[in-house]
Amino acid sequence: MSLQAYQQAAQRAESPRDTEYRLFGEVTRALMEASAADPTDFTTRIKALDWNRRLWSALATDCANDGNALSEQVRASIVTLSIWVAKHSSAVMRREEEFSDLIDVNRLIMQGLRPQAADAA
Repeated sequence: MSLQAYQQAAQRAESPRDTEYRLFGEVTRALMEASAADPTDFTTRIKALDWNRRLWSALATDCANDGNALSEQVRASIVTLSIWVAKHSSAVMRREEEFSDLIDVNRLIMQGLRPQAADAA
């Protein structure tokens, strides 16, 4: 089975929640690697920060959609977090802040998306 065929099969079998969990895991791993990278490795640092910022921006955009099934309060919280992620990412790029808060927020979101959490609900 080719890699492309495997990826297509996985996408069909994966729920949206599982996809979000996996994506947050990949982005968070990139942030952790960037955090551990040499501070002069701007490429690694900025790529991870940009990927994380784009993820959160996409979530905020989806929350602005009238068809979004999440409650208004949850949608507002995601938009607020997205704004914070953008501001904090800029501060990390300027070396005024650290990666750890971004990593912690992503991990908290992952805990809520975790398959065991969904099964218990």
